[in-house]
Amino acid sequence: MDTLVEPVETAQYVLTLDCPDGPGIVHQVSGVLLGQGADIIDVRQFSDRQHLRVVAGAPEPDGRFFMRLHFEAPAGELTQDALRAALEPVAKQHGMRWELRPHGAKRRVLIMVSKFEHCLNDLLFRTRTGELPVEVVAVVSNHPDHQRLAEWHGIAFFHVPVTADTKPQAEARLMELVDQFDVELVVLARYMQVLSDGLTRHLEGRAINIHHSFLPSFKGAKPYHQAYARGVKTVGATAHYVNSELDEGPIISQQVVEVDHTFGPEDLVAAGRDTECKALSNAVRWHCEGRVIVQGNRTIVLR
Repeated sequence: MDTLVEPVETAQYVLTLDCPDGPGIVHQVSGVLLGQGADIIDVRQFSDRQHLRVVAGAPEPDGRFFMRLHFEAPAGELTQDALRAALEPVAKQHGMRWELRPHGAKRRVLIMVSKFEHCLNDLLFRTRTGELPVEVVAVVSNHPDHQRLAEWHGIAFFHVPVTADTKPQAEARLMELVDQFDVELVVLARYMQVLSDGLTRHLEGRAINIHHSFLPSFKGAKPYHQAYARGVKTVGATAHYVNSELDEGPIISQQVVEVDHTFGPEDLVAAGRDTECKALSNAVRWHCEGRVIVQGNRTIVLR
């Protein structure tokens, strides 16, 4: 008589890592996963060998290795603990930065917005349809305009006015909300206020902004008007991590659209809206799927 074998319950995970480049990294990591009963579903990797360091007066490669693995393994908290314990020696050996998360785990997101609602509306729609692996836990705005939209989606809305005199208190309130809702990512969806250096340092690596131009061109205020003055033939949008330098953070995603001499400033604004929405939603999705690794002032996006 044949014996029925109970199927093993499995779960999927994502491992993202980077470290100094060298031989054997893929072999060691995949060997650890095999030893834990894992089956690799998808892998993306990149070796950055463009940078050089000078050793004894001569240039020598000083590359960095980046990898994202999507794999399946037996389910359960014990499996995650075992995976982390098994990976730790390899990570230490190679000086890795690494993160292990369940595949599809939703990150807790707080969205900030001012008057323009198109990026907010797009993010909420994509979240509602399941396109983005996020849970939007709060919307914060320096204007009350979008309260009904947020609440229609069942999301808490907070009106936090900002003036030059009240900016410290407003930013303190924002950080209270970040802590209160256990926020993993802050998204500036056309939030038209410059964050303080202290706040940007606190949110480093977990705040994404959409700037309505194809950076590094046309930084600062009214980029579409700057673009019109230069007679550009394309306009675009750039999603980037926030840092203390205005519109200088590491770029994650960019989109462009063709225009011509018949487009006035307001036409450029209208043409750019779709690029803003797409660039921002891509950046949010890639970040939350563990596809983005910051390296200096640039990003590696493992798609």
